Amino acid sequence: MLMFQGLEHTAISSPDPEKLANWYVDHLDFHINFSYNGNYFVKGKNGTILEIIPSEGSRPPQTVANNKNPGIRHLAIIPDDFDAAYESLKNKGVNFQGEPFATMGNRLVFFNDRDGNLLHLIHRENPLP
Repeated sequence: MLMFQGLEHTAISSPDPEKLANWYVDHLDFHINFSYNGNYFVKGKNGTILEIIPSEGSRPPQTVANNKNPGIRHLAIIPDDFDAAYESLKNKGVNFQGEPFATMGNRLVFFNDRDGNLLHLIHRENPLP
C-alpha cells in the first residue's frame, strides 16, 4: 500500500505575499485558490500549488550563478508555447538572466519573480517519465 502521493504544495516566503501572489496570477496564469491570515495559495493550470507566506529578514539575490546554494534552487514553469510565453513575459517587463538556450533537448530561460525567486521556463523535447 502506498502511503504518499507527492507534494501538495511548496511554500515560499515574501515581504508582501499578496503582491507576489498577484504577480503569479498576472505573469504566469496562476489563480489564487485560497488565502488566510496573509498567506496566499496560488494554483497553476496543471494543479501545482505555491503557498506564499509572510517573510522575515533578508536573503542574498537568487541568480543562475548561485543556483547551487542550499535550499530550493528554482521553480520550473511549463508553458503551453515556450516562445509565446517568453515574449509575453518580456512584454510584461520581466528581466531574464540571459537568452533562451538549449541543453539535452530542452529549452530553458531563467528569470526572477517580483521578489527575486529564481524561476525558469522549460520545454522538454521528451517529457520526464
